[in-house]
Amino acid sequence: MNRRSHPVSTCCSSSPDNPRWMKALASRGADASLRVVLFLLAASLLVGTGRADELGGEQWEEAHVCRFHETSSYAAASSDDSDPLKYAPDREVDIVHIKLDVTPDFDKRTVEGTAAIQFRPIAKPLTQLRLDAVNLNIKKVRASAEVDDFSSTSDALTVVFRHPISADTDGWLEVDYSAEPRQGLYFRTPAMGYPSTDTHIWTQGEAHEARHWFPCYDYPNERSSTEVICHVPVAMTVLSNGEKISEEADSGTNLKAVRWRQDKPHVAYLICLVAGHFEKLEKRHRDIPLAYYVQPSLAPYAKNSFRDTDDIMAFFEQEIGVPFPWNKYYQVTIQDFTAGGMENTTLTTLTHNTLFDEATENIHSSRGLDAHEMAHQWFGDYVTCKDWSHLWLNEGFATYYAHLHEGHQFGPDALKYSLYQDAKRSVLTHGNDDKAIVYRKYGNAMEQFDYRAYPKGSWVLHMLRCRLGEDLYRRCVKTYLERHALTSVVTEDLNAVIEELSGESFDRFFDQWVYHPGHPDLKVSYDWNAATKLAKVTVQQTQSAEHAVPVFHFDTKLRFIVDGKAVDHLIEVRQRKQEFHVPLNGQPTIVRFDPEFTLLAHVDFNKSDAFWFAQLKQADDAMGRVFACEHLADRKTKASVEALEASLNDDPFYGVRIAAASSLGKIHTDDAFAALQAGLDDQDARVRREVADELGKFYRTETPDLLEKIVTREANPAIRAVALRALGRFHGPRTNQLLVANLEDQSFRHELANAAIDAMEKLDDPLFVPHLMKHLQEHTDRLSARDLGQALQTLAQLQRDADDKNQVREFLQSKLTDSRRQIRAAAARALGSLGDPRAIAALEIVTDTEPHDSTANAAKSAVDRLRQEKKVVPDEVVELRKSVAELQKDKDSLRKDIDELKSQLEAIQSSVKPATDEKQ
Repeated sequence: MNRRSHPVSTCCSSSPDNPRWMKALASRGADASLRVVLFLLAASLLVGTGRADELGGEQWEEAHVCRFHETSSYAAASSDDSDPLKYAPDREVDIVHIKLDVTPDFDKRTVEGTAAIQFRPIAKPLTQLRLDAVNLNIKKVRASAEVDDFSSTSDALTVVFRHPISADTDGWLEVDYSAEPRQGLYFRTPAMGYPSTDTHIWTQGEAHEARHWFPCYDYPNERSSTEVICHVPVAMTVLSNGEKISEEADSGTNLKAVRWRQDKPHVAYLICLVAGHFEKLEKRHRDIPLAYYVQPSLAPYAKNSFRDTDDIMAFFEQEIGVPFPWNKYYQVTIQDFTAGGMENTTLTTLTHNTLFDEATENIHSSRGLDAHEMAHQWFGDYVTCKDWSHLWLNEGFATYYAHLHEGHQFGPDALKYSLYQDAKRSVLTHGNDDKAIVYRKYGNAMEQFDYRAYPKGSWVLHMLRCRLGEDLYRRCVKTYLERHALTSVVTEDLNAVIEELSGESFDRFFDQWVYHPGHPDLKVSYDWNAATKLAKVTVQQTQSAEHAVPVFHFDTKLRFIVDGKAVDHLIEVRQRKQEFHVPLNGQPTIVRFDPEFTLLAHVDFNKSDAFWFAQLKQADDAMGRVFACEHLADRKTKASVEALEASLNDDPFYGVRIAAASSLGKIHTDDAFAALQAGLDDQDARVRREVADELGKFYRTETPDLLEKIVTREANPAIRAVALRALGRFHGPRTNQLLVANLEDQSFRHELANAAIDAMEKLDDPLFVPHLMKHLQEHTDRLSARDLGQALQTLAQLQRDADDKNQVREFLQSKLTDSRRQIRAAAARALGSLGDPRAIAALEIVTDTEPHDSTANAAKSAVDRLRQEKKVVPDEVVELRKSVAELQKDKDSLRKDIDELKSQLEAIQSSVKPATDEKQ
């Protein structure tokens, strides 16, 4: 949850979420105009320094998608209407087979080898062949035809033939090369801070990274069979696509050559190589080998993440109607992976963050990631989008089929609830923007990997399934896959199959949902005419007509509960505003719009509270009860609190109990606070987590004690982490002591230590600096790149107002040379937040020498920020910062005195007997 609650306060008090300098402004006796100027100046200094709020313990959700969350930076810098349209490039040749023979150097973090490419000119004689090749050192080129010349630039290899190669003639090309890859092939070695027993390399192809480690045609409208031979130390494991053909040791070099071959053609970005030290778990589904490889240090947790794989494959084969299309399915974890997972053909790479401790119960899970990536083996690998504008054919299908598996395992309410979460958190939050799902004006391919391809694409499929019916939908998907197997596809291919098998025109459907942006924003109202016994439901579309579809056409149901029985009425919405009149035997007690949850839309249904209270008790309508909880959040009445409390305590579906807890938090009254506490004993850990999160938003005297009890008594570390983060809203010595103590907690993946660090950043107290410094110095090598990067930012935030920043600045500067580029970038950003101009020289070196653009850009931004801050900070702000620090000390001292006086008063009261006792 992102919602925050603040206490009602007098002018001299403050919200616990506000930075220290802001707390002092209201209580200063300065001239009002000066206070405004200082406020604006100080606010300008803080732009970009904060971290986004935690999503209520939902950090694990990053592992439910492959590249979605990685692309936020691309989305932030998205293209505008001036960008040219993007289409798939021309294919001069058909790539028949790619054979890679490579030797990685783990110490130098380089690779050298030979790429052999078999090809066939398509329509006309070939005079030259251009391959994508980024910063490859091309040593030698050989070919089936005489080579006249070749040239290598920073992004391409062009080979010129002395005589043209005729169309439909088989040819081959061999390229000897070496590389120190910036992308595409990644190392994890002891020199980079990883355990020697976990040393490994891995490759990432999507969207255009394959070209960074071997020359190729790097676009998804080309497919070939592939072969990978890798030479590594004999103790290592080598994994790649397809079937392992051989493994031979060379006693002279202490290396072994492992050969893998993928016979069915696939696109270049799906070629994968992983090598290193792993432990292996195995299963089978029918005759298909399933395996899970994990770093030895993480092996004890592997079975948790692997336990659903065989069930997922069995369900997908049944649901899709097409047998698993490959010869094996392996998964391997990667430390500090660049995304959640990647669906390489037969070999999925996964973030090591998907592994989890069983102590977290059902809060953490790999099930969604497992299902998403496996679904890609059909949707994305077996058939692949022709160009990135049709990416939803990969990601939308994978997202939706993960939801379908959720429904298979936990029932239809679980399916609808997962779709609801996608709509609420990812799609409807964007409003009606101006980008369609199929969009060709992107600047970088990774901009396409956003909510449009994933959850919105998933919702398009759900609406198709609801309109066609489950059986016809399955026939359409099966035919689509079989007809286009091992080829590249566009949206029209799916549309054509659906129209062929259904006999219906779906042009409008795809036009409004896929080729145009937006979704319906609906205002729905209800009225009852007792004389005519007609129910009137008015549906008005309010979405802007500027970018979105002015009038969406859709069918849905109205449901009325009359005398305990459901009466369904199908409606066809075709106008901006429409009225529907439905005859009924009597006045309904419940009125529902789209009761089966078949429509992606923002719905504002105006009906009386009596309908919502009745809906909250409707046993066979879990999503209706969820929506009732949401509506009652706006009703701060005793009746609403009592109804929500009953749902929190008694509703059989966990999603309703979560919604009830969220609404009680939003109501934010004393009664709501009391009602929430009962939820701390819920049997479902997901509900307890939500309750803990909502309780932490109440700014009350007893809240810190309550949160402390959760931290010390709750067995689930994920829930304890939520309580720790919530303590970041409350200053006090006991809170500080608890946070410092949890820095040393040994929970899996440092979950509690990371939560404590987040709380420290919210408290914004420099007293934490020495403790955090000690923690980072002692545990740097054990922290993931993500966790360490966030901790560096917190350290800088806490020290930014100090007079002496030398120790922190020097520590952050030391991370500018870390072997992990994520850490180098994080250190640069942290130095910008620290606000010490003496870091400019070190940062400028990074901008000039850093090979990775993201890190160089982070350093440049930090330099710009430091120079700007150096110019704009007036003496008044410097003095204000000092005064704020003094005020904080005074506040802490005053609170201590108040606590002591309170204790004395309680002691006096307990020693004095009441007058009634004396009379007795």
